[in-house]
Amino acid sequence: MKKAIVIFSLLLSAPLAAQKFHPAFKSGEWLKFRIHYGFLNASYATLHLSSKNLDSIPVYHVVGRGKTTGFASIFFKVDDTYESYFGRYDGKPYRFIRKIDEGGYTKDIEIDFDYNKGKAVLTDNKNKKEMDFAVHDRVQDLLSASYYLRNNYNLDHFEEGQSINIDMLFDDDGVFQFKLKFLGKEVIRTKFGKVECLKFRPLVQSGRVFKEQESLTLWVSNDLNKIPVRVKADLAVGSIKADLDAYNGLRNQFKIIMREN
Repeated sequence: MKKAIVIFSLLLSAPLAAQKFHPAFKSGEWLKFRIHYGFLNASYATLHLSSKNLDSIPVYHVVGRGKTTGFASIFFKVDDTYESYFGRYDGKPYRFIRKIDEGGYTKDIEIDFDYNKGKAVLTDNKNKKEMDFAVHDRVQDLLSASYYLRNNYNLDHFEEGQSINIDMLFDDDGVFQFKLKFLGKEVIRTKFGKVECLKFRPLVQSGRVFKEQESLTLWVSNDLNKIPVRVKADLAVGSIKADLDAYNGLRNQFKIIMREN
């Protein structure tokens, strides 16, 4: 179950496909996911978007939370919170917060982005230290990337196998290039009915969490929202599946081909 909320942040990193610009989200959007680890209904994760001002900058504030529940929590306890403050008009991250407890593996960091100085300051509250990283004005954090991509990419002319690359900073490992490969379209069955999705494969780091670089597959709705619908991953130990379980406050209509009885 490790890194469940990280998986969902990656899950959201899927771009908008439309001939004209249509905003993909609005303040008040709320998404809930049910996560299965093997045969266990292991946990739930939520993402909630609101509007705020950060140091007089109009921003969106997204909060992602993930927590194990029921029988699964006996084996492995997860209690993660991720937050991002990103510009309402430019999509740039201005502050990122990561507080996680995954079976005793803990982190408590904050990153403040200063584009005038071309740097980001990472504060490690657990280890009482600070680090500076050089950044440009197109860098994204783990959560802001998903909303940026939903609003700023057009897939109308994408071919299967094409990739999207974006620089990301969300940990003390520094800036790295996140790669998202487009696999085409697929209709999948959900609790809401059949949904046509865009299918992606993010390249992840193999090792402690993921079994291989191409261990993760995700599906997002092929409509103007581009919300995550499903994710599957082969982990270093076991496998994980997550499905959209509930939603509210979508900006655009959620396109369902056939509702289930």
